[in-house]
Amino acid sequence: MSKPSREAKLERKTAEVEISVWVNLDGKGEAYVDTGVKFLDHLLVTIAKHALFDLTVKAKGDLKHHVCEDVALVLGEAISKALRDRRGIRRFGFAYVPMDDSLARAAVDLGGRPYVSLDLLVDQPQVEDIRVEDLKHFFASLAQTSKSNIHLAVIYGENSHHKIEAAAKALAIALKDATSLEPRRKNAVPSAKGVI
Repeated sequence: MSKPSREAKLERKTAEVEISVWVNLDGKGEAYVDTGVKFLDHLLVTIAKHALFDLTVKAKGDLKHHVCEDVALVLGEAISKALRDRRGIRRFGFAYVPMDDSLARAAVDLGGRPYVSLDLLVDQPQVEDIRVEDLKHFFASLAQTSKSNIHLAVIYGENSHHKIEAAAKALAIALKDATSLEPRRKNAVPSAKGVI
């Protein structure tokens, strides 16, 4: 018997945005992304590559803020849908990732309780073509709809691009581990409560 596919496709259309997301949690890290926001595209491709998710994201909208927020909301919901009832997953993941001058840490719990703690150590208002407040909102929105607990911190660094990219890579590796199936768990729910 083949295992059920862990993929999902979702769309969101409002007066402000039009977004389509497809994700396969058991992919090879292949991504096609077009949001109209270059640094967001870069981060999404980076996350897919290091989480080993296959990912397609198409988005357009009136403002970068709305695109960043809604892409994260739809991506998080697609990840949650692909996880189904979360049986058999490792649930937790963490990673440290260096990038040149920067070092970032991520810890993730896919236990169904949305929460985000961010410390990106960026004191400028914008990185590339995204406002830092929109990047923070991206990570918070992703945690919200993926029903995950995400703790993401840059420990040190000088270059803001490197800091954010290291954080995205750390998050990706933590998500890869947390969404991975644990063979010893078989089909059990990873919670002492018996439900997530």
